[in-house]
Amino acid sequence: MPNAPIARRDAATDPYQWLEQRDTAEVLDYLKAENTYLEEQLAGQRELRETLFQEIKGRIRETDLSLPTPWGPWLYYQRTTAGDEYPRHYRSPRPTDGSLRADENAEQLLLDPNALAGGEYLSLGAFSISPDHNLLGYSLDTSGDETYDLFVKDLSTGAITALPFDDCDGSLTWANDSRTLFFATLDDTHRPYRLHRFHLGETAAQQVFEETDGRFFLTCYRSSSERQLILLLGSKTTSENWVLDADLPQGDFACLAAREDDHDYHVDHGLLDGAWCWFIRSNQSGINFALYSLAEGAGGREQWRELIGHDPQRMLEGITLNRDAFILSLREGGLPVIDVHGRDVSPYTVQLPDAAYSLYVQDSLEFDSPVIRLRYEALNRPAQVRQLDLRGGAQQVLKQTPVEGPFDPDAFESRRLWATAADGTQVPVSLVARRDVLASQQPAPLYLYGYGAYGESLDPWFSHARLSLLERGYIFAIAHVRGGGELGEAWYRAGKLEHKQNTFDDFIACAEHLIGEGLTKPSQLAISGGSAGGLLIGAVLNQRPELFAAAIAEVPFVDVLNTMQNPDLPLTVTEYDEWGDPNQPEVHARIKGYAPYENVRAQAYPAILAVAGYNDSRVQYWEAAKWVAKLRATRTDSNLLLLKTDLGAGHGGMSGRYQALKDVALEYAFVFKVLGSDTRP
Repeated sequence: MPNAPIARRDAATDPYQWLEQRDTAEVLDYLKAENTYLEEQLAGQRELRETLFQEIKGRIRETDLSLPTPWGPWLYYQRTTAGDEYPRHYRSPRPTDGSLRADENAEQLLLDPNALAGGEYLSLGAFSISPDHNLLGYSLDTSGDETYDLFVKDLSTGAITALPFDDCDGSLTWANDSRTLFFATLDDTHRPYRLHRFHLGETAAQQVFEETDGRFFLTCYRSSSERQLILLLGSKTTSENWVLDADLPQGDFACLAAREDDHDYHVDHGLLDGAWCWFIRSNQSGINFALYSLAEGAGGREQWRELIGHDPQRMLEGITLNRDAFILSLREGGLPVIDVHGRDVSPYTVQLPDAAYSLYVQDSLEFDSPVIRLRYEALNRPAQVRQLDLRGGAQQVLKQTPVEGPFDPDAFESRRLWATAADGTQVPVSLVARRDVLASQQPAPLYLYGYGAYGESLDPWFSHARLSLLERGYIFAIAHVRGGGELGEAWYRAGKLEHKQNTFDDFIACAEHLIGEGLTKPSQLAISGGSAGGLLIGAVLNQRPELFAAAIAEVPFVDVLNTMQNPDLPLTVTEYDEWGDPNQPEVHARIKGYAPYENVRAQAYPAILAVAGYNDSRVQYWEAAKWVAKLRATRTDSNLLLLKTDLGAGHGGMSGRYQALKDVALEYAFVFKVLGSDTRP
């Protein structure tokens, strides 16, 4: 068997800090050696990896048309073609009969990312059509570091203009004159902090705003009414909104409500009882947010009028505005809920068929549209785009993501379980498996996924690739741990800062519950998480390694203490509200107590696959590299320990749909190898 690469261990406080020396020959040689070692260790799985890739690809309709979106005189849509990594963007004239039939004979190709990529990394940032439909503003990241180049395409002539600006975050926002663009640039820590105004035909842009507080990100977008531009300045806990008439782009932004610590509010512009006003989602009266209105042109917060009061049992996550209705995106009992408040009709809740699901407003369409579109899916139900009639509440499935080949959703069963954490808290677990696997009441191989940070909710979702696990007798489960947002703002706060250990305790409790229920056993349990979820995986491996047989950590935030002590790294200062400022002694001790890299010790660990992106600006490649190096030098076992660094990718991995499928096939093959699974479907 080939020997594993052994990283040089310096006599220093951080013995592997030298791996942070980006682009040096020694570092690159080490990362390449790890990649080679991975391929050597998984050489026996090459045929299986190809089988899995073809199997997953075979379930996906490679040539397909997205559901067209009507806007003005056009239908806008995307088309995927077999063999292409990226969808092409088109439009065709809007039918006069109100249908959504795209006319291929009259369609226009707006953008072809396949031609732009040339086989290399490509990520499309903004794709923004001007209000007069004559121009396309778009942005491209060609390395994975989330820094974008800006372009404007004349849709009548095809002429493309590259805008001469550097360090852009990729955003592009049109004013209503279809000649003025707003875009943001990044500071040295990769934070969007300056807003610029650019008038087409000129050579320079004007700086409009600069956010000097390193905790705050800057974002500019158009209101639902299309009448206003909104500049949002937001940290993890506090926000401030500035607004500008979209018809007067040369004017100055005006502040709606000055920032106050821990006051988080978000605004949109629309109609209420026939009058233009601001809709404001604010936590000023409670952590689960309430909804207010403010008349256009009115004064400060004392004039806000409450529309929907704070509810300790329901989290108000967002609002969608339409000429005749406002739609609330809520979270109740761990699941998403949508309520519609229409003019001249009683409020109602959208009804759905499954007990555990994912649901959100996908497209509000045009402001005066009588319908909106919802995206709905479950662990055993492919994603559907549903049209909701706002006045009557009727739903129509416009499109369901197809699954090619044999597939019967009723052959799979989805369940919602509740695990009891160390402090007695009930933690939800969603799972799916073949009905016969669950009916056997025998332990089965189980793939447990978790995240638990930033208030993000892991609502159950369907996956074509996951069928390759389920068809081989696996159970797939999601641990909805504290730190996420599944049970509201209080659930999030109970898993951050000084409460971060709850996230790890919850995940361990979920694993123990699944084992205790006889669904699996430690020798059959694989766990996975990415980014902050990679921190979760690293922490539970240190704390309870005997519970698991295999672990996958993607772009894992495992070197938490060192990263949070380096304010020059991208995003560090903005993360203080999530993890704490380690310059404070008590915070330093707390983070040091759970940071995965700091707590690697001489014990047996399960098999581990760590994946990093060399150009990742959010979680630096060296976090995974240092962690694996320390594990290899410290652990007492000889289980598989692999590091894969995508040298041409960033936080989201390699670009392109086929490459993403190959990455999944590699991870599944790793799990099958470690768990000794029958690889036949």
